[in-house]
Amino acid sequence: MASAGGKSRLKTVYKNKRSIGPLHTCGSVAVSGDGSRLVTCVAEEAVLTNILTGEEICRFAGDTQSITSLCLTPSASQLIVFTSAPSLRVYEIPTAASRNKIHPVRVVARAHDAPVHVCTVDPSSTYLASGSADGVVKVWDIKRGYVTHIFKGHGGIVSALKFNFPRDPSVVVPQNILQLITASMDTRIRIFDLTATASKGNQGALRPIAVLEGHVSVPRGLDVTPDGKWLISGGRDSVVLVWNLHAKSTGAKSAEATKGKGKNNSPVLAQTIPVMERVEAVGLLQTGDLVSSSSASQLRFYTAGEKGIIRIWDVKDSSVLYSLSQVADLQTEDQEEQRQIIEAVYLPLISTIVSVHADQNILFYDLNTRNLHRQLIGFNDEIVDAVFLSPNAPKSVDSHIAFATNSSLIRIYSTAGLDARLLTGHTEIVLSLDHGAGGKLFASGSKDRSVRLWAPTSPNDDRPMEWGCVAICEGHAESVGTIAMSRTSGEGGTTDVQFMFSGSQDRTIKMWYIGDVPLVFDASQHGQSLMKCKSLTTHKAHEKDINSLDVAPNDRLLASGSQDRTAKIYEIDFSRATGDRSAHGEIKLLGTCKGHKRGIWTVKFGRSERVLATGSGDKTVKLWNLEDFTCVKTFEGHTNSVLRVDFIDRGMQLVTSASDGLVKLWNVREEECTATMDNHEDKVWALAVSTDERTIVSAAADSVVTFWQDCTEEQERENEAKRSELVLREQDFMNYLSLHDYRKAIQLALAMQQPGRLLSLFKGIRATPSESPADASSVTGNSAVDEVLRTLGGSDLARLLRYVRDWNPNAKTSGVAQGVLYAVMKLRSADDVIAAFTDEAQEGILQSSGQESVKSTASGNTALKELVDGMIPYTERHLSRVDRLVQDSFVVDYILSEMDDGMFDGQDVNTMDIDIEVGP
Repeated sequence: MASAGGKSRLKTVYKNKRSIGPLHTCGSVAVSGDGSRLVTCVAEEAVLTNILTGEEICRFAGDTQSITSLCLTPSASQLIVFTSAPSLRVYEIPTAASRNKIHPVRVVARAHDAPVHVCTVDPSSTYLASGSADGVVKVWDIKRGYVTHIFKGHGGIVSALKFNFPRDPSVVVPQNILQLITASMDTRIRIFDLTATASKGNQGALRPIAVLEGHVSVPRGLDVTPDGKWLISGGRDSVVLVWNLHAKSTGAKSAEATKGKGKNNSPVLAQTIPVMERVEAVGLLQTGDLVSSSSASQLRFYTAGEKGIIRIWDVKDSSVLYSLSQVADLQTEDQEEQRQIIEAVYLPLISTIVSVHADQNILFYDLNTRNLHRQLIGFNDEIVDAVFLSPNAPKSVDSHIAFATNSSLIRIYSTAGLDARLLTGHTEIVLSLDHGAGGKLFASGSKDRSVRLWAPTSPNDDRPMEWGCVAICEGHAESVGTIAMSRTSGEGGTTDVQFMFSGSQDRTIKMWYIGDVPLVFDASQHGQSLMKCKSLTTHKAHEKDINSLDVAPNDRLLASGSQDRTAKIYEIDFSRATGDRSAHGEIKLLGTCKGHKRGIWTVKFGRSERVLATGSGDKTVKLWNLEDFTCVKTFEGHTNSVLRVDFIDRGMQLVTSASDGLVKLWNVREEECTATMDNHEDKVWALAVSTDERTIVSAAADSVVTFWQDCTEEQERENEAKRSELVLREQDFMNYLSLHDYRKAIQLALAMQQPGRLLSLFKGIRATPSESPADASSVTGNSAVDEVLRTLGGSDLARLLRYVRDWNPNAKTSGVAQGVLYAVMKLRSADDVIAAFTDEAQEGILQSSGQESVKSTASGNTALKELVDGMIPYTERHLSRVDRLVQDSFVVDYILSEMDDGMFDGQDVNTMDIDIEVGP
């Protein structure tokens, strides 16, 4: 076990370096024009995230109602949110990260009479258009906060909005065309003129100047060329329509125009393009600075919809130029439904299209490379397992981490940010993960009764790392709940893995030969038949479900833990394939570890000693000797089932996670918990330790992933610096006392937050009478102390009064407390005391959030009231006690006067002779 010399090197402090929580659970998504910031909806709140670093910038305070629609202004300075209330809330986007929630700068409590499902902002960030479920569209002046136009008459829910503010660099005099294009459930597209104003005699100004009919289902996307000539619309009728807004004549395909409006320029349907899928988003692509729009044949656009694929189209040929999608094998209808695109955003500044899918995933496609550039996973659901991966080893280690969640998809995150990938292949929920030696190859076990092996693609600096399935193991009759791969490297230090074990609900353990599985995934062979691994042996291991397996670091032992409350140790007999001889492997039972009162959830071999750790549903962790299979240590401290356990620090410490939501660090020698890490609200199913043991990753059923960073050395250095500073301050304090420099002594005691030294100082002043005439008239008995209390700073005065409150209840220190309180009340005004608590509250808020205080005055007054309420009862008790003592003193005087019975009347009692008997 741990040596005495190594005790000081134990890890004692792990801090939350960063967390990955739910990013997007419902509602709309907005992206800044430069693609650096993302606004998503998490429950009833909007969250602003830095896409590049993966850090949460801030959260926007909601009204406890779900968000129905949101949008960012093109300048990315303001966020507009509509809730189901339905209310309109406008927020200022902060320039720096903030821990406090951002409150709206403007709230319109009843913006519409029905929920708002679509909203958009014009290119100048001046006007906001919102469309509600009752067919009403409103245009708002964002800066002034009032409605400029109200358009009614839509037949049902408003499904799409688009501003048309044409700008043509070739025209000297700018066109004064301000239009709003709307689409609704009645399949019609309407064009409204925003320059027309309604009056009593001209109600037609609020009517559309044109109504476009061509769709037979709901139009979901609208876009206009920058010069305002071409309009493109896509809907759930699986077609995209191209409209010429500057057509000169009417005909069979011309749009219905309002009487007296737009007879010379009536929009005309120029082309119909079948896209063969329900379209949820459509937009025009820009080539250069502007879309070339002299003719419809030069237009290019994108569509996104039910198939989960973004297609780039050429209007001229009505054909698909190329598609943007992940390589995926969608095997079930449910998976296809989850991959549907519900929203897409085009970012012309960085040539990127962002797609939002029904499974809450957000994908960023680079149009220059035509590849997936970044993927953000909105919601992970319940996370059940995690494992570190090193696809670029030995160049970089633990660069990625894989998660198994309540899904058939495996999530792989980069440890440096939020960029992630989804691996498809399993048809049921993935239950377990494990990696082989080197961390390149990893395996997954699923409810579909199979085990799949995954390998990374060849490293490419131009493209993000990808993974693919390279082999499959089939043979179990029930779900595969646990996997354990070989721990040693291959011959010559290679990272090839020779064998693997799988445990199932069918209560058997299978040994698989995987020595010929490729370590690199070849994307060009995707879709071909997978390699099927050979089962070397099958062993009936337990009477109930097998929950955990682990292979010893030397690959000689196998441990299994089961719901039958036992852990079993097996000897592994494996021989490699050589020449014509195939690989051979089997396991032999060596012993059984009995002692747990509930099922065993996890087993783990020690990394340097012959010990086994087990975690059980009886809330304990046991350490077993592998020589005689006896329990040598028991660790108690969790309040619920222990789900995961691992060794760190050369086996001197254990790290565990449990159903109580806690991660604990244990000293093996002392059998005590040295640290508790708390950042989860549900069962912590997943626990992974990095190769250098500086990072522990915990993931739980609350969909939160926490990266715990080892800060033991930093904490020790910080504590040592604090101790050195404290020693110097204490020496300075003693020097100030010896020099009678009470001002600096009191300020230093307050700065060190040592009320005991301050109490001793005041006691010493009261106990030491001063012969100075100035001190005789002082309130505290020392004129220097009076001056200190008279000029004490705001926060220091508030801290001193808190110490007085703490001294006041104790009869031994109440005299000092009342003396100091009396001095403060005599030397300072009530306004000074109130200001002191206000200053303290403001300083605390500034230090904690870095923002200016809004409620500092209120919080300061509350703190002062609490202090006064805490002092009054004890002060009244001290006063009543003094009153009783005064009354008792009169009784004593009376008794003494009655006892002398006039014996000393007329005599000076002080001159009475007293005989004193002096002993020999």
